[in-house]
Amino acid sequence: MARARWLRLCTLGADVGLRMMNSFLADLRRRKIHGVPVTGTRHAICRGAARRSRNITSALRISLASWIVSAAAAQAQWTAVSSESDFSSGKAVEHRHVVARSASGDEATLDVALFSWKRVTLRVIDIPAADTSMEAVMQREDAIAGVNGGYFDPQYAPVGLLVSRGRVIAPQQKARLLSGVVSVVNGRVQVQRAAEFSVKTKPTAARQCGPFLVEAGKAMPGLNNSRRARRTFVLTMSGERAAIGFCSHVTLAELAALLVTPQVIASGKVQRALNLDGGSSSGFWFAGERRPFSIPEQKTVRDFLAIVPR
Repeated sequence: MARARWLRLCTLGADVGLRMMNSFLADLRRRKIHGVPVTGTRHAICRGAARRSRNITSALRISLASWIVSAAAAQAQWTAVSSESDFSSGKAVEHRHVVARSASGDEATLDVALFSWKRVTLRVIDIPAADTSMEAVMQREDAIAGVNGGYFDPQYAPVGLLVSRGRVIAPQQKARLLSGVVSVVNGRVQVQRAAEFSVKTKPTAARQCGPFLVEAGKAMPGLNNSRRARRTFVLTMSGERAAIGFCSHVTLAELAALLVTPQVIASGKVQRALNLDGGSSSGFWFAGERRPFSIPEQKTVRDFLAIVPR
């Protein structure tokens, strides 16, 4: 929270300074100087002064913007301070528990289930009644790992595309928030832009959600950086690998920065990442070789993303 307040103050200070400069320039253009009309030589002098002031203002605006962006980037840097791994039976899925710290001292905890879609796959599990816990659903489905899925309305109707076991439960929607689709086509796990995806590819599983967090290995610009909440996500990496995961209370911008930090997802570079339903819906479950690991959701949800054997 200290970092967010600091950035807001920087932005506010810059904005106030620029407003004052612009107000001064406007006065030069429309007012008299010391009670004398601005004409003739005075007019030329004031025009020159105004022109020089505008140049100074433009330079100041660029410098301030660059400084704020650079400062924000420095504040957004994360470092993994500890990491533990557990594996499923047969070591098909790795559970990584990571504690990360930002440059400003904030901490975040991530739990990620990493897998190769050549060995296992993703399944969207639909629970129309929304009356069953994640743990119970995962155990019933013989899943290896799972997280909550996409958005739903107060009556638990899915918001956005939902395909389960090859059947379209809810159609794709056009909405700014629903910017991506995670799907499984011919066994391949994909995270795509909503405009790139087509149901004609006949996915066995698909869920529309958003916003996009990572694109081409880079954190998406413009993500919210003021509201912290529990987060759930799905991502794809190079080398036929993918992951589902959970993160403790962070902003969307912080989550994106975390996911592109090399030490956090150590198995490969994240290519694309998509935000899933968060807040009280977020949960994570993993069937460890020694014992199950669970972060329960705080309310029942409509659907889940599960890693299951092929």
